[in-house]
Amino acid sequence: MLKVKVIWGTHRDETFGEKPAKFTASLAEKQPEWEVEFLDLRTLAIPYEIGSPTPSQAKEQYADPAVSTWSQKVKEADAFIIVTTEYNHGYPAILKNALDHLYSEWHRKPVMFVGYGAEMGGARAVEQLRQVAVELHMASIRDAVYIPWVWQAFNEDGTPVNEELAGKFENAFQDLTWWGNALKQARTA
Repeated sequence: MLKVKVIWGTHRDETFGEKPAKFTASLAEKQPEWEVEFLDLRTLAIPYEIGSPTPSQAKEQYADPAVSTWSQKVKEADAFIIVTTEYNHGYPAILKNALDHLYSEWHRKPVMFVGYGAEMGGARAVEQLRQVAVELHMASIRDAVYIPWVWQAFNEDGTPVNEELAGKFENAFQDLTWWGNALKQARTA
C-alpha cells in the first residue's frame, strides 16, 4: 500500500477551495493501492518562524511540536497530492511555509498537483510549485489537474458540475502510483 498524503493549504476560511480539495481526497481514497490521509494546513499550526538550524541541517529534529508533527506526517508518506489555489499568479504562503519547514522528509517521493482558480485553474501556481519540488528532491509527475472557474465547477454538495472532471485524475493517479511504487522500492533498497 502506498501512503498518499493529500495536502491542501490556504488561509481563507470561507473558500471555494474546500470543494476541489475534498473532491480530490475522495477520489484518492477510491484507489485500491493507496492509504490516504487528507491534511488541511490550517489545522496544523505550523509557525512562520523557521529558526536555526535550517531544515536541511536539522536532521529531522525540530523544537516546535507542530513542526515535529508535520515532519512525521510527511516522513511516513510515499507520495503526495498537493491541492493549491492561485493567489496573484502564485501559490499561498501557508503552503510555501509548510514546504520550507522540512527538507529530507520530502526526498525521493513523487508529487502530483491539483490547481484551482479562475481561468487558468491554478496553472501558474503549479508551475512555481514544480520548481520547489525539484529543490526538495521530489519527483513531480508530468500530469496535473487544473480546475478553472472553481466557484462554478462544483455544486453545493461538493460534486462537480461537469461529470468528466473525475476522469482528468485517472492518468495522474496512474503515474503517481507508478512513481510511488518505484521510488518506495528504491528508497528501501
